Amino acid sequence: MNRSRLFFAVSIFYCFAFILFFPSRMHSQTIPPFKMTLSNNKIFNVADLSKNKPLVLIYFDPDCDHCQKLMTELFKKINSFKKAEMVLITFKPITEVAAFEKKYTTSKYANMRVGTEGTLFYLRNYYKLVKMPFTALYDSKGNYSYSYRDETPVDDLIKRLKGL
Repeated sequence: MNRSRLFFAVSIFYCFAFILFFPSRMHSQTIPPFKMTLSNNKIFNVADLSKNKPLVLIYFDPDCDHCQKLMTELFKKINSFKKAEMVLITFKPITEVAAFEKKYTTSKYANMRVGTEGTLFYLRNYYKLVKMPFTALYDSKGNYSYSYRDETPVDDLIKRLKGL
């Protein structure tokens, strides 16, 4: 009787360990089915992405110092991202998305979409995000390639993007 209880307890432990430590890698093999609201109040979702283009997905907070540093570096080298679809998504309100778009003049980049998922936190929960910015790179078929959970070195991101 004690052996069966021990076996059951160990089995439960391994199940929880598997769920806690492996899901983000399992879930991140393809582009998650996100949706976000753009500053013009239109909805943009995964089905609206350009076909046959790699995707750079950045989850950010416009007020975050690390996020601002990433954006400054990224926009200095924006021409290196012309062949990729870029999705910048936050949880902040539309007014902050609009201010961000104005600051970085994102409307002049046809391959860039900036929006908010609001308080749904779908992507935040999907990737189990604790810190920002978070950057994920997907190939032109929508398969996961690489992600950065802390700082995103723009030169490394460009190198990985060119390798797709």
